[in-house]
Amino acid sequence: MMNVKPLHLEAFAAAALIIAAGPSWAQPTFGNPSPTAGSSTSQAANAAADQAAYKPVEYANKAKRGPALVVIPGDVKSNNATFVQKFGPNNIADFGELELSQANFQVLERSNLGNLLQEVSLAYNLGDADKARKTMGVGKLKTTKWIVKFDILKAEQIAENKQGFDGRAIGALGGLFGLGGSVAGHVVSNTQTRDATAVWLIGMRYKIMNATTTEQVAQGYQELKMEVGASQTSVMGVSQGAKGGVGLDTMVQRLVQTAVWEIDNKYK
Repeated sequence: MMNVKPLHLEAFAAAALIIAAGPSWAQPTFGNPSPTAGSSTSQAANAAADQAAYKPVEYANKAKRGPALVVIPGDVKSNNATFVQKFGPNNIADFGELELSQANFQVLERSNLGNLLQEVSLAYNLGDADKARKTMGVGKLKTTKWIVKFDILKAEQIAENKQGFDGRAIGALGGLFGLGGSVAGHVVSNTQTRDATAVWLIGMRYKIMNATTTEQVAQGYQELKMEVGASQTSVMGVSQGAKGGVGLDTMVQRLVQTAVWEIDNKYK
């Protein structure tokens, strides 16, 4: 005679298996082997890093499928050596492909174009309609409606401010007021503070071109501020310091996100 389990026991067993397997579906988590993990310096540094971490943009028309497009490498027209050394046109185009895909545009990635990428870029940068039609008549490119590029037009430090306090000069006067003044003067003499802040302006232009005619469909310009700073305090040999700010990588990605948000809202 077969041993049939009650249905409620089978259901309970199935639920137990699902609960046991649950953690395998969760987002991966990673440990922190830093010897300062959990300390006040770690908490402050992590709080600053959280402000600069990647945050997805909720594109308003994401539910609507966008036209097929190709992102070609843009131009970095800034004369700032730091920016030019760090960023090339391909870095910016990578961010462009990522965010346009997030906004539900049909992006044909440059890696799938192979040797055609250079021909496509040349045709649209020169506005050569005949060359463009010939190039875009191959394979997957036939369905492409737009060619999009992102250019950096500005990357410059526009302001810097520094201030500090050095107690040595004031502390030297403490001895004029007796023992108490001498002790206070010693403390003041060993107190130093320094703060420095720099602000950059980084500007990006986007251009949308008709894939068939090379004519410009739309363009826009976005500009964001980037602030970096440092603070240092030392009192009686005990020091505390911090420095940070949003980096160039993050600024470029935020500019691309801002540009794609506008493209999604105005031209989809």
